[in-house]
Amino acid sequence: MTYGMCPVRRKLVRSGASPRVENTARWQDRFVNYLRTECHLAENTVAAYGRDLRRFDAWLAQRDFRGLSIRDLADYAGWLHGQQLAPASIARHLVSLKLFYRYLQLEGVVRDNLVELLGSQKLWQRVPQVLGPATIDRMFCAPTQRDGLWRRDRAMLELLYATGCRASELSHLKSSDVHLAEAYAICHGKGDKQRVVPLGRRAIDAVKTYLDAERKEIVKPLAVDPPWLLLSRRGLRLRRERIWELVKRYALRAGAPEDISPHSLRHSFATHLLAGGADLRMVQELLGHASIATTQIYTHVDRSRLKKVHQQFHPRG
Repeated sequence: MTYGMCPVRRKLVRSGASPRVENTARWQDRFVNYLRTECHLAENTVAAYGRDLRRFDAWLAQRDFRGLSIRDLADYAGWLHGQQLAPASIARHLVSLKLFYRYLQLEGVVRDNLVELLGSQKLWQRVPQVLGPATIDRMFCAPTQRDGLWRRDRAMLELLYATGCRASELSHLKSSDVHLAEAYAICHGKGDKQRVVPLGRRAIDAVKTYLDAERKEIVKPLAVDPPWLLLSRRGLRLRRERIWELVKRYALRAGAPEDISPHSLRHSFATHLLAGGADLRMVQELLGHASIATTQIYTHVDRSRLKKVHQQFHPRG
């Protein structure tokens, strides 16, 4: 997720007086539009910031957001803790608020950005949940004819594991992005950054089966063939939320833990690559991580690989 503010084209209002505003929502809408049109942030990031600010508005309860003190803002951080949010969510809420007040500063609505004085939320590094190969096999066999579009669902699962795509990336994957003959796909990540990921034989076979059977039937009554690879029964793009629902359904059938999500397959993709001897930099590139520090979490997951590296290269291994 992108937390930085984009370059500013407006000059700061030098006058100390803040213009009168109608309400907080008015400026929140303008801020969200600013992130979308001028900062070109990913749509999911913009939507997350918008949700965070609506939560801030609910806490504000008709108070003037221009007159908040640092104690008030600290109370808001404490209120977020009381909402039983995950540490990562609280950290993002505070980042959203900092960027919002920075924007208000640029517009001359507030004079000082007291939110900058709030400390950053400390995050515990959580070890991602990884599925074993046997569980993955059971899960990928879970879609059957009783599920309707079961070939599509198998292709969906195979692609998640074969590419390490996020659910949102798979949802927006186009047919033109998938090159079965050459065995690779082009994924569009955060900030519309593209990366090329190889496709294994099982993923290719699953996609071919889906294309030749179900997708062909879905698009037959439509005037125009939709660009997206994975389609709903009505020929619409398979939404990210629906992908989450389907993954949880088939994970339950396979006897996997209840908190399995599409991201669990992404974690499994990375961990299994490292276990097979893949270079950390290569895994970083396949996942689309901007920093290798984000990828390094998987070295803690795969302890067997660390032992092998130690035994191979340490003088007393």
